[in-house]
Amino acid sequence: MNNDDKTLLKQVTLLGILNRKPDESLDDIMHMLVHTGMYTLKEAKKIFKELKSEKYLHEGHLTLKGMTEAKAAEAMFKQ
Repeated sequence: MNNDDKTLLKQVTLLGILNRKPDESLDDIMHMLVHTGMYTLKEAKKIFKELKSEKYLHEGHLTLKGMTEAKAAEAMFKQ
């Protein structure tokens, strides 16, 4: 996976987290994205771990940084 792919996967993952329903956990979102064929479970875990270490996620929720990036991704995909 190259850096462009990783960036795109992070954006889609953040968008999925942003749009999750109140009763959905991060694991639910992860498995939903894996089932789309977007990435494997191993890759998904790596992406989620990176998002946490880069301070996009904290205690299962988007941080302000994560929310900002997710909204930017949403705007980009709507174009």
